[in-house]
Amino acid sequence: MFTQHTKSLISFTLATFLSTSLYAKSDEDMVKSIMNLRGDVESLYTQIDENKEAYKAQMKSLALQSTDTDAQINRKSTSIKLADLELQKLKLKIANTSTENFELTPLIDEIYTRLENTIKTGIPFKIQQRLSGIKKIRNELDDKTITPERALALLWASYDDNIRLTKEIGVFKQHIEIQNTKILAKIAKLGSTMLFFQAPDERVGYAQKQNNKYIYKVLNKEEDVKQIKALFDALNKQIRTGYFSIPNALVLKGDK
Repeated sequence: MFTQHTKSLISFTLATFLSTSLYAKSDEDMVKSIMNLRGDVESLYTQIDENKEAYKAQMKSLALQSTDTDAQINRKSTSIKLADLELQKLKLKIANTSTENFELTPLIDEIYTRLENTIKTGIPFKIQQRLSGIKKIRNELDDKTITPERALALLWASYDDNIRLTKEIGVFKQHIEIQNTKILAKIAKLGSTMLFFQAPDERVGYAQKQNNKYIYKVLNKEEDVKQIKALFDALNKQIRTGYFSIPNALVLKGDK
């Protein structure tokens, strides 16, 4: 039988043991928690170091790119200055040459005027493009970027192109105006004598000169429409020889 004193001793011993166990368990958890936190802190330091290195590498790369860009800009700037210097020298040389060949200017003016008039009064085929081509020659001559000899040669080449157009037969595309509306249409050009058109909406017709300007006449007669469509079909198939029945669309120079 346990005495009262013995019971009290046992109770005190159990309480002490339980208290010690709880404290031990709490300390163990705390140690584990501290170790985990320390691991997290070390991991963050590692990430910080890695980010620092990456940032340094990126800044170094950007600095190299900036230096390279500056070098390229300097090279381009130098190249532009040299090109401008050469251009000024060329203009001076052309100007000196031009004074020695001043007698070419009246001839160039005459050829330019005749060529311009030929394009404007001839068959209405790519008029603006062809006029722009000879206008460019005139502008370059006025700006002294080409010599009179070069301008003369280019104008003669344009004359050759106009002669070639008188023999050329084929299908092209260009903007035309029908009933005050501009459209992009197919053009069947038969040398410099006839020019037929086929609109995207299947309307067909030909260029006709009236009051010293060209209009595009739409044909509605079934037989005319059939003949023009047959002409386009043949030219699209590269058939340029043979017998064709087509409406009379002669473009005669000097027609009013």
